[in-house]
Amino acid sequence: MTASTPAQRATTQPPAVPPAPADVVAAVADRLGRDQVFGPAVQNGDTTLLPVARVRAGGGVGAARPGASSTGAGAVARPLGAFSIGPSGKVAWHPAVDVNRIVLGGQLAFAAVLVVALRRLRGRRR
Repeated sequence: MTASTPAQRATTQPPAVPPAPADVVAAVADRLGRDQVFGPAVQNGDTTLLPVARVRAGGGVGAARPGASSTGAGAVARPLGAFSIGPSGKVAWHPAVDVNRIVLGGQLAFAAVLVVALRRLRGRRR
């Protein structure tokens, strides 16, 4: 048997065991919590507002080389709107307006019109 130094023992330890996929899913669920889809109710006079969001989450476990692993997780939440509950108990849905999506749609439409116009001008020159 050979004697080993602390540095040699540190480099000969077995590789870390990668976390199980179920552990990754549980960690993502813990980070999301219960209040991620429905926000806290807000009272405004006799009306109660309940905000609603769309939440998407994902995670994964991978290994680039034997003995090495990595995990990752992420979540994206976007507001959808809010339910309002009036004093008489009437419930109404109020969708959120995504201005960025509207602007992007306008930019794409402008780009399409510009491409068509340039093609027509190019065709007339020939």
